[in-house]
Amino acid sequence: MNTKTLIIILGPTAIGKTSISIKLAKHYNTQIISADSRQFYKELKIGAAPPSKEELSEVQHHFIHNLSVNEDYNVGKFEEDALRKIEELLKEKEKIIMVGGSGLYIDAICKGFDKMPDISKEIRNRVISLYKEKGIKFLQSELKENDPIYFNEVDIQNPQRLMRALEVIYSTGKPFSKFRKEQVKKRSFNIVKIGLDMNREDLYKRINKRVDVMIENGLLYEVESLLNHRNKNSLQTVGYKELFEHLDGKNSQEEAIDMIKKNTRRFAKRQISWFKRDHTITHFATNKTKEIIKFIG
Repeated sequence: MNTKTLIIILGPTAIGKTSISIKLAKHYNTQIISADSRQFYKELKIGAAPPSKEELSEVQHHFIHNLSVNEDYNVGKFEEDALRKIEELLKEKEKIIMVGGSGLYIDAICKGFDKMPDISKEIRNRVISLYKEKGIKFLQSELKENDPIYFNEVDIQNPQRLMRALEVIYSTGKPFSKFRKEQVKKRSFNIVKIGLDMNREDLYKRINKRVDVMIENGLLYEVESLLNHRNKNSLQTVGYKELFEHLDGKNSQEEAIDMIKKNTRRFAKRQISWFKRDHTITHFATNKTKEIIKFIG
């Protein structure tokens, strides 16, 4: 009987996945793999809400600050790299922990991901032109019409993610989400998915508080230091986009902060909707660590 197990802790942003994953990793004497695509980048020390230095020192983490914003990285590469690390760790450990809020990256590990088609320069330029001419609202509308499944998961404030999905749609005539494996790849380990739940009002309060703490910790200065890299995919995301616009003079700092809170709450709502559709997830309240351990065994 195979007892090697990948425990996946998932849920919306700011719900407390890091804290619970560290408790579980200590209990099982194991290590943690991050499936948060923003936490890969070493320059995003505040806005990506990575584990603190203290938290990183408690348990060994992988795929935290392992890349630069200048490096191209995608879900296909993550699948390869993370599976290699999982197999390596499971040679010594019975259980390992994976933590993340992106259904796309979690699906890549659980189900596999089809190889993405090559995109012609013509289609890529067409999509870029559409964005420049019609703006992000048009990209959102196009994706919602052509691939509502991916629309309900992706950060719709990230134009690079939207453009990438539309490139695939225009190139193949198929939804981007279809490139998730219809036939689930067989893995050599068991997978247990634990979803964290919280009252919506309490979650939104946590999100607002976390944004305030990020600002206090110097998020604006972090964004200023990244101005020369603002077109990179890793920075087309909540927390950075709004402050780039503030630095452009398009809004006040207070307005930018309010927009970050609003867009983060919207993103959390989409994450919750996405995870509700996955019936392989067992849900627990965030204060039920003992019950989670009992369930995992």
